[in-house]
Amino acid sequence: MLAGAGLLTLVLAGVSLFVGVGEVSLGALLGSGERETRLLLASRLPRTLALLLAGSSLAIAGLVMQMVVRNRFVEPSTAGTTEAASLGFLLVTLLAPGWPIMAKMAVSALCALAGTLLFLRILRAVPLRDAMLVPLVGIMLGGVIGAVTTFLAYRFNLLPSLLAWTTGDFSGVLRGRYELLWLGLGATVLAFLAADRFTLAAMGENVATSLGLPYESVVALGLGLVSVIAAVTLVSVGSIPFLGLVVPNLVSLMLGDNMRVSVPWVAVLGALFVLACDILGRLVRYPYEIPIGVVVGVIGSAVFLWLILRDRRAHG
Repeated sequence: MLAGAGLLTLVLAGVSLFVGVGEVSLGALLGSGERETRLLLASRLPRTLALLLAGSSLAIAGLVMQMVVRNRFVEPSTAGTTEAASLGFLLVTLLAPGWPIMAKMAVSALCALAGTLLFLRILRAVPLRDAMLVPLVGIMLGGVIGAVTTFLAYRFNLLPSLLAWTTGDFSGVLRGRYELLWLGLGATVLAFLAADRFTLAAMGENVATSLGLPYESVVALGLGLVSVIAAVTLVSVGSIPFLGLVVPNLVSLMLGDNMRVSVPWVAVLGALFVLACDILGRLVRYPYEIPIGVVVGVIGSAVFLWLILRDRRAHG
């Protein structure tokens, strides 16, 4: 089944290369179509690679966060992580606009980590009797951070830039403007290598420590990976909500909670889901394009609601 999902992902990746306003045909590429070849290499291929990298890494980020927080309804966009990354990117843009993009990404990642740690600190201080209260706390925290970010952007006339950062959109991806996403692939590989540790951490601090796991170090590693993925995705293509929630939960329904088994599935299905949503967004109002953040947000929120109702029925 995994091989079939991988094959379908490759098929959609091939389709993605030929869908768009600028016409690219296989015949022209095999002939002397220099314009089509330049378009393919400069835009379509980088966009497809960015879709694969962002989809797989964000899905893995959601899986890691769910293991660390021990709640299946959290991911970067429901824990304040993405909003904190946006705030960090805005601050460094205001205070050090001449810094290279890597430095801005590092500041954004540090702010994402700080926002996630604040989320975990609030969870420890608030008695939570219902699993659904955990993402609710995260969404409220994200709302507060987002309000601060919007105020600063309004104050310094950066609202259009903020909208561009916070709306997931691959239409502007070109060669030389997506390569940071390869860091997300590195984080995905690290998550796979540490999968057994994250699985033990999901059993709770007492159980994990009794089995010899350095619990705090594993949690720190997980939060670091999530923060880096959230930052590089935000800087490169914007925010894509609910992706890290939907894909890991669907995989968990099929395969259970063993992360070493889940990681390949989550990575492949995350890339497949983003590819499908991006192609749909390009075709629904062709030749115009709907940003992928909107498409994934609509589909993801519907699946999120279904997961909530399913969980309620299972426990009620």
